[in-house]
Amino acid sequence: MNLLSPTALQPTGQHGGAGPTASLAAFAAGLRFEAIDTQARQAARRHLIDTLGAMIAGAGQAATRSGQNAMRAAMAGAGPVPVPGLAERYDALNAAWLGGTSAHGLELDDGHRPGSVHPGAVVVPAAISLASLRRSSGTELLTAMVAGYEACCRIAAASHPRARWRGFHNTGTAGVFGAAVAGASLMKMDAAATENAIGTAASYAAGLFTFLGGGDVKRTHPGHAAREGLMSALLTEAGLPGPCGALEMKEGYFNAYAGGDTGAFEATAVDLMQAGGHHPDSPLAVANCYIKPHACCRHIHPGIDAVLAIMAEDGVTAGQVDRVEIGSYAIAAAHGAVGWTEMTTAQMSFPFVIATALRHGRVSLGDFSAAHRADPETVALTRRITVGVDPECENDYPAKRSARVAIVTRDGRTLRRHVPEPFGGARNRLSDTAVGAKFLDLAAPVIGAAAAGRALEALWNIDRAADVSPVLEALARIPPA
Repeated sequence: MNLLSPTALQPTGQHGGAGPTASLAAFAAGLRFEAIDTQARQAARRHLIDTLGAMIAGAGQAATRSGQNAMRAAMAGAGPVPVPGLAERYDALNAAWLGGTSAHGLELDDGHRPGSVHPGAVVVPAAISLASLRRSSGTELLTAMVAGYEACCRIAAASHPRARWRGFHNTGTAGVFGAAVAGASLMKMDAAATENAIGTAASYAAGLFTFLGGGDVKRTHPGHAAREGLMSALLTEAGLPGPCGALEMKEGYFNAYAGGDTGAFEATAVDLMQAGGHHPDSPLAVANCYIKPHACCRHIHPGIDAVLAIMAEDGVTAGQVDRVEIGSYAIAAAHGAVGWTEMTTAQMSFPFVIATALRHGRVSLGDFSAAHRADPETVALTRRITVGVDPECENDYPAKRSARVAIVTRDGRTLRRHVPEPFGGARNRLSDTAVGAKFLDLAAPVIGAAAAGRALEALWNIDRAADVSPVLEALARIPPA
């Protein structure tokens, strides 16, 4: 179905005056691996590795197990597709759901700051599930990833922060388009078919910020988006007609989810392929995404970085702290009111995370256990932490995720730091060595150190693979004899 002869392979604006949906479809259908710049190719490898590590580590978490149990109860799911970190094999749709839920389950997955979205947890599970089933090549997988990230990140950036204040979680809502476009890319769909898949996916966009009230449903948002986006591509391949212009039409996504119905903006005029801007070295969204060094909500990361810098550079310890005053942008500051009775909320809680950083000099997965959440010294520290809106940080958002932190010590000193962009961002990257080390730390406890090492080497060279299925199979746990 590859009927398109595109005039441009880079997302440099609307295609031929077409609307946002058609522009995205034309870009995705015309993208070829040879046209992807070196920076974006390496970013795609890095984000593939990072997401797979998060999937492997998250495969054993409660939300993934609940999904497996629900599938067993429904007598659904069995198939040939491996899921990183799991011993069981599934059909491609349920493999995508489990993979997406695992990837997001421990707050370790990547993100796109301008769109406040986690693209890897949606795009990668959908792409590897279909690539495994159809024995796609490494270059086909990376191309599908780049196209899927473009869809997810650009739509989220065009919607943010209006969609957030309406209560929508971009990872679940915009994410479904990333999975649909990745699937369409792997299926070699032309522009019309890709737009059809996008139109179908628009009806499956879902995800609310109700998780701030507790529960574990947030973990499943990328799983739902990965499965339904992949299903949209498969339905298109199977002949189901979908609407054109689904992003910008009167009843479409931007009006419903991002406030276009209020007159805040004109959906048909959105220059989608420019939304969220670009990294200086690449016009592709995947190159403008971050990789997390801390196991919690990204909105809290600049505050963590400021606190850790003060501790390291000024020698401050938790016992010396009288109070901590944090100023950030409004969406981040809202996390100052989040509690920590559950792991889900603790990873979203500014006071608990900052108290954890002060107590342990880090914010790692183990710091969100029930014992740590109840630790009297950590809880006592939370009462000394205040979070509010800093006008300059608010003015900078979403162009920057910044924070200003002041630690006042018991002996009267006031130590200040301003972090304009947290570590791990596209302009403040983790090194390739650090990305690999994070993967090994997450994967080795589940699949073994030797298998994790071999897998990492293969993933850095995934573009040389004629068939990615053996590499993906090696990421699954060995089934019991």
